[in-house]
Amino acid sequence: MTDDPTATFTRARAAAGVLFFNEHDHIMLVDPSYKDYRDIPGGYVEHGETPRQAAEREVAEELGIHPEIGRLLVTDWAPNEAEGDKVLFLFDGGALTTDQLTVIRLNPGELVGCNFYDIAQIHALTIPRLARRLVHAHAAHCDDSTRYLEHGEHT
Repeated sequence: MTDDPTATFTRARAAAGVLFFNEHDHIMLVDPSYKDYRDIPGGYVEHGETPRQAAEREVAEELGIHPEIGRLLVTDWAPNEAEGDKVLFLFDGGALTTDQLTVIRLNPGELVGCNFYDIAQIHALTIPRLARRLVHAHAAHCDDSTRYLEHGEHT
């Protein structure tokens, strides 16, 4: 037994991302240069940041834009065997305008591409745990709700 009463508490890492839409209600996926699957804009929350601030910073770093970040769509308790306990926050970025789309400048150190996809295709486009989270986030966007998930599953 340890003398530290907090030793049994999780030290979960937090990450935040943004779900952007186009005029057809398709969602944006990005192609990270350092991953072998499509993802959404976002990343880990840094010390002293809130999840929303992290989402805003990551969008600016990755896409070079500063859109208004909307409400929380999903919180997902999603431990990863390789990375440990994680809690993920997914915010609504709304529909990007043509003007916003034309000024996107991908950070070449992070992204090699981005595109919009129909949510019905999502399971063929990315990894299962992210696909489950995105399906719920898309539904929360459509029905104006917020969802709590565990491992991408609604509880």
